[in-house]
Amino acid sequence: MPLQRRLPKRGFTNIFKKEWLEISLATIEENFNVGDEINPDILHSRGLIRKAKHDLVVLGNGEITKALNISAHRFTKTAKEKIEKAGGTANAIVKSAQSE
Repeated sequence: MPLQRRLPKRGFTNIFKKEWLEISLATIEENFNVGDEINPDILHSRGLIRKAKHDLVVLGNGEITKALNISAHRFTKTAKEKIEKAGGTANAIVKSAQSE
């Protein structure tokens, strides 16, 4: 009997699971300059996130002192407050139903 039939089957793999890539404000602060435009493609090209195809969430860890224009799929409440307090903008990326 083949090995894959002899071994027990355990667990469940959720094929509809939503994947989020997380980045903190501290990481953004140390890698970008004032007035930079930040989006998932730029973060991927600089090696700060693994894949640009997954949705990006910005976490409020750390402080931000630069006015940056950040585009992501989701922001935590504290991250959005800190970005706007520093004079930057937090733009939410909205995916259309056809692109998924």
